[in-house]
Amino acid sequence: MSKYALNKIECIACGLCQVKAPNFLDYDDEGIVTFKRKNQNLIETNDKSMEEAFKKCPVHAILKH
Repeated sequence: MSKYALNKIECIACGLCQVKAPNFLDYDDEGIVTFKRKNQNLIETNDKSMEEAFKKCPVHAILKH
């Protein structure tokens, strides 16, 4: 199972990750990526949509551990 974290400093609010993984990712009031479950810093999943969001992020704001 893969673990994912977010680097909110790198996020440019392009919207691509939320389109790719809407069940996991959302945006805060400033348009910066966040996990759907508030106050969550890390998720663990084998869901292919999250892997796709990780791969497609243009600034690598999604980290894989």
